[in-house]
Amino acid sequence: MTVFRIHPDVADAFPDTRIALVTAKGLRGREPWPEATAALHHLEQEAADGVWQPADENDPRIEAWHTAYRSFGTNPRRIRPSVDALGRRVAKKGVLPRINPAVDSYNTVSLRHGLPAGAFDLAHVTGAVDIRYADGSEEFTPLGEPDTVENPKPGEIVYADTSGVLTRHWNHRDAHRTRVTEDSTRVTFVLETLHAHRDGHLLEAAAEELQALLLPHAEHSAVRYLDPTCPDAGV
Repeated sequence: MTVFRIHPDVADAFPDTRIALVTAKGLRGREPWPEATAALHHLEQEAADGVWQPADENDPRIEAWHTAYRSFGTNPRRIRPSVDALGRRVAKKGVLPRINPAVDSYNTVSLRHGLPAGAFDLAHVTGAVDIRYADGSEEFTPLGEPDTVENPKPGEIVYADTSGVLTRHWNHRDAHRTRVTEDSTRVTFVLETLHAHRDGHLLEAAAEELQALLLPHAEHSAVRYLDPTCPDAGV
């Protein structure tokens, strides 16, 4: 079992935070995922038809993350929250990136609901995962750059296990070590909001939608939630 924890300092600074942990075990990433493909195509078609557009930085959901980024010293217009960057890509190019079925699934759900999302291959996580402020000594290897080592700035919010940092700038970019591939079989997907009282219903809907895309291709799936009143959960 892997435990995810919100550090008390982060909970105090962001008291309305809520995080959904959607865990799938026995994933079969190399078989066709027609449901995920259809959901992705449907979202792209809605964008093309103008009946849906991704949330931009004027949307309260994105604006909240920009404010959070500034609070720990990150310029959100240079280093954007994941859902903001993904939405800008779709607005510009009209298509989502194709990575693999599991990643495509959470990208689609993230955009649909305007919530940041990420994922961790639990086979490559060591110890507990803490959502905390960096102290500046940690190391981070960015996704797709296995030979690069960065040091998050002190005070930057990160996801970190006992071996290093798993995300920088809270949810800007994931680490290469815990990336999700077609061969990942135990994965925790993360969906986040900073305003649970306002957007908690979106978070729950997104978690249910993601779980529905995963279940046809997994032996088991479960959803857990983290917030300041329940700051840790085993998956």
